[in-house]
Amino acid sequence: MTYILGLNAYHADAAACLVKDGELVAAVEEERFRRIKHWGGFPSESIRYCLAEAGIELADVAHVAVNTDNRAQRWRKLAFVLTSGISPAYVARRLRARAQRADVKGELEKHLPDQEFRGSVHAVEHHLCHLASAFFVSPYAKAAAVSVDGFGDFSSAAWGLGEGGKLSIEGGVFFPHSLGVFYEAITQFIGFPHYGDEYKVMGLAPYGEARFLEPMKNLVRLKNDGRFELGLRYFRHAAGEGANYEVKDGIPSGGRLWSDALPSLLGAARDPAAPLEDRHRDIARSAQVTYEDAFFNLMQAVHRRCGLEAVVLAGGCAYNSVANGKIFERTPFKKVYIQSAGGDAGGAIGAAFATWHKVEGDRMHRRFVMEHAYWGPSASPRDVAAALGARQVDFDAAGCTIEQIGDEQALCRRTAAAIADGKVIGWFQGRLEWGPRALGNRSILGDPRRADMKDILNLKIKRRESFRPFAPSILREAVKDWFETDGDVPFMMQVFKIRSGKRREIPAVTHVDGSGRLQTVGRSANRRYWTLISAFRDLTGVPIVLNTSFNENEPVVCRPEEAIDCFLRTRMDVLVLGDTFISR
Repeated sequence: MTYILGLNAYHADAAACLVKDGELVAAVEEERFRRIKHWGGFPSESIRYCLAEAGIELADVAHVAVNTDNRAQRWRKLAFVLTSGISPAYVARRLRARAQRADVKGELEKHLPDQEFRGSVHAVEHHLCHLASAFFVSPYAKAAAVSVDGFGDFSSAAWGLGEGGKLSIEGGVFFPHSLGVFYEAITQFIGFPHYGDEYKVMGLAPYGEARFLEPMKNLVRLKNDGRFELGLRYFRHAAGEGANYEVKDGIPSGGRLWSDALPSLLGAARDPAAPLEDRHRDIARSAQVTYEDAFFNLMQAVHRRCGLEAVVLAGGCAYNSVANGKIFERTPFKKVYIQSAGGDAGGAIGAAFATWHKVEGDRMHRRFVMEHAYWGPSASPRDVAAALGARQVDFDAAGCTIEQIGDEQALCRRTAAAIADGKVIGWFQGRLEWGPRALGNRSILGDPRRADMKDILNLKIKRRESFRPFAPSILREAVKDWFETDGDVPFMMQVFKIRSGKRREIPAVTHVDGSGRLQTVGRSANRRYWTLISAFRDLTGVPIVLNTSFNENEPVVCRPEEAIDCFLRTRMDVLVLGDTFISR
């Protein structure tokens, strides 16, 4: 019996996973415990959870695999330092961070002093981890593998071939050129300054026109072999003091990426407090089109090299679900797999599975497929009862009624009726989702038929920008009737066009361009959520519910106590905790 602990540490979205004999046992992001978005320190609480879920101690772990290798691209790094004019202070900061990341055994001893690690530590190159995180858990025996992100181990993109238990990198793009940096710089430029705000640009883009495409050709230049280059005079990350990316008290920040030359192309940058104008919407649309052109130039080149039907995707840019939804339209690939944590958190899985296949895979001949995303903590009925009891006074003050509904069909029918009645539902079930998306276990649910549901949710709970869409969770068997593309999208990683005749029926989840970032729900992956949506279909004729993450400007709730807190401090109408139905 071999246990491998995979880590993403001292970078945004710190996370841990545990693999046992080639099978995933647990995976969770540290932010869910620390309650700070994108928390980026050492994932000690995630490690403790993974060990507890398996019923083992650190001493039982044979290998710890980390998704970075300081030795990777060492000659490229040296050449850049010697020729770029980057400041000595920047180099010193990077070396200090590198030393901290390298001492994994020391960090385990420091953060888990009550446990002892006796195994081996494996440093796995960043983009190999991304590729491994997609291919080694995919349903494909052979596939092209593509990773695109900001930077990791001096690379911003990599591609290769996975077959059986083998995965090779055949090409890449290296620092300072990066599609992730381009997209983040534009995100900052139009007034979204926080780490991870790129999804806002993606949501804003359909409201604009792509009238800045010509200027943006100065920012990203495409090559015939699929690679790309940045117009570096418009960016700061490769000059002087660099971009000053750092993680302080667990909070990641990247520093400003765009240079003072960028306004000469795009006009003045938007102050985050200023209102959005048509120019900002047009910049967002132009940035999304520019990204897509570069992404599909790369994907087409990869297909020319491999000639395969299947491709797997990872890296932070794999969260660009709009581009992902066009893969079948703009490339010859016919199959795509993107696991639920495509970004740096997912590198923990990649490191673990790459190490498994390196040290044990040939002996075991075992292949794991990640068919669902439910790998995090759960709450027992006793946990729920204790959490409810601790807040009984607050429930009474809020005029709440608490009921136990032990029959699953009855619980789902009752919840579906509340949704159909226009109520906002907090839905807390089973194990926490792995990755940033709420996929039916830590979700807030609403009626997709109501044109005002987006405003209701923003007024009662979310308080987010009005241009950001909400997602449809749809029964897998109904996708072909409601969307123009029929496919499996269990992790909400692709945007498809909603059939034109159906858009008026589900206005709350139809974006301004007629699209929806769907989650397909199968009975085998999440029986209770599938049963709930089926009950809503039986009531309304619509096999879809509106789904958004169970949170209020915080990480997705992990424990019942956090779900209760969110319910009581917002204007949510109903909270369903396991078999407990709470209504105001």
